[in-house]
This record gives sequence, C-alpha cells and structure tokens, in this order.
Amino acid sequence: MGSSPFGAARLSRRLTLEQAAARANMDVDAIKSLEDNCIYRFGSNADALAAALVYAASLGINEREARRLAGLPVPSRLDPWSPRRTLAALAFLLTCTAMAWFVAWPQLFPETPSASAASAASAPSQPAAVLLPARWQIQVDVFNGTARGNAAAGLANQVAGLAYKMGTVANAKQRNYQRTLVYYPPGGEAIAKRLAAELGLGTRALPGGDNPLRLMVIVGQLRS
Repeated sequence: MGSSPFGAARLSRRLTLEQAAARANMDVDAIKSLEDNCIYRFGSNADALAAALVYAASLGINEREARRLAGLPVPSRLDPWSPRRTLAALAFLLTCTAMAWFVAWPQLFPETPSASAASAASAPSQPAAVLLPARWQIQVDVFNGTARGNAAAGLANQVAGLAYKMGTVANAKQRNYQRTLVYYPPGGEAIAKRLAAELGLGTRALPGGDNPLRLMVIVGQLRS
C-alpha cells in the first residue's frame, strides 16, 4: 500500500489500516480502496471524493505534505508570503479544483440533447427524441470473463468515471469470453448503446431480466 500517496502518508505516521480507519471513522475496506485507487468500489465518484477528503483530513495532511506526496516542488519556509510560494499555492489549488471538476462533471452536467437533435425532434415529420435516464440511475455490473486476474477492475473504474451506479465487480462463471460486450435486458437497449459508445464496445441482448436500468459488461479477450 505504501506506493500510493495515501499509503505513504499513513505509513509515515506509523498507523495500521485498522488504526487509520478508526481515526477517520471509516471501514477498513474503504481505506484499502482509497490506497489502491479503486474508486469504483464506492459506487459513485462523489462518494469516492468525499471519502478521500475525510481520510486526508483525518491523517492531517497539509499543503506541503500533499505536494510532496504528489511529487510536486515543496516551497521554502523562509518567506511564507513570497511570490513563488503564492504561485505554488495557486497551482496546488488549481490542480485540486481540476481533479474535483473532472470527477464531478458527469453528475453536475448530465448529457442533454444537442441543438440539432432538439430541432429535429421539434420538426413535424420527425419523431420525438427519446430522453434516456441519467447515468447515476443505471446500475452496471462488471464481470471478468477471461483467465487474467483483475481484468474487470480497470473497466469498472472507467464505468465509475462516467458517473454510472456501480453494482457487482467479480469474475464471470465462464472464463472464455472472446469479446468485451455490454449486455442488456429487455427494454435496456438504448442505455446499453450509450454505454457501449462511451467505452468503444459492442452490445448484445440478454434474455430474461426484469430491470431495464441494469446493464452487465463482461470483459473478454478483445476490447471490441
């Protein structure tokens, strides 16, 4: 765990995972997920960001330590109000803001129909545009259908980064899938095509299933 910034900060304080979890009033599994950079385990980016803020505060990570852990130059303590220190602080704040914006963007600004789609929908000769459910309303399960270990984790992080609600991340019953596909139940074809387009994958109907807002991605040997 020590290779990650959070793991390095915890070890420098000589804390075990259990001690760090108790200090932050969080589960040990949540601490492990933060130190392993597995944001998909929190279900949403907002939950992962909130957990990271709580954990950093509980460890007492200040600006200088945060810059050191991130591999950024640490300003001198000689003149706290020097222009160089001020610029460094602004750069740190801008970096944090950019990271928070990247995580929160899909939730703050959900996909809306384009201007051309809106004009086409308003035309008498064109059918009304179908408004898809928000991504956070759709649960996505990711399964590893190959013999490679943890093959589903990377794709699960991509799905979580798109603001979908994460479901099960585990190994599939069969380990010989050739193609990585998005599987959808009856009524879920439209949202499956949207997710597939975002991941660069194909889709396939899944017989049965009674929840049109639940999709399944099975990782195969090929990402196509």
